[in-house]
Amino acid sequence: MLHNILPVLKNKCPNCTKGKVFKNGLFNWGFGFPKMNTNCPNCNFKFEKEPGFFFGAMFVNYALGCGEALVTYFIAKPFFKATFDLRIFPIIGIVILALSIFNIKLSRLIWIYIFKNYKK
Repeated sequence: MLHNILPVLKNKCPNCTKGKVFKNGLFNWGFGFPKMNTNCPNCNFKFEKEPGFFFGAMFVNYALGCGEALVTYFIAKPFFKATFDLRIFPIIGIVILALSIFNIKLSRLIWIYIFKNYKK
């Protein structure tokens, strides 16, 4: 299973696992929308199957954000006396904003890998 997760985290093509999906890599924290290659530089595999293909990646991004919010809540919870303290919300918001560019890239990579042809 780990050999299936590593190419996603290394920003590798689902077809050949050699070319990069995003030009700047998965862990580049620059401003602006991430630049994605249209095709794999190594095997010419087309990443976007059809117009609007990455619309579904929005749901993966939502799931990543919810998971990060829950983890942040459980990490921050011991630092507050009340079980549900409203001061935790800004902390959760800052974490989600800080990880937003990473989440966009990761959700697209996960979406590409979901629809990869595994019959080979």
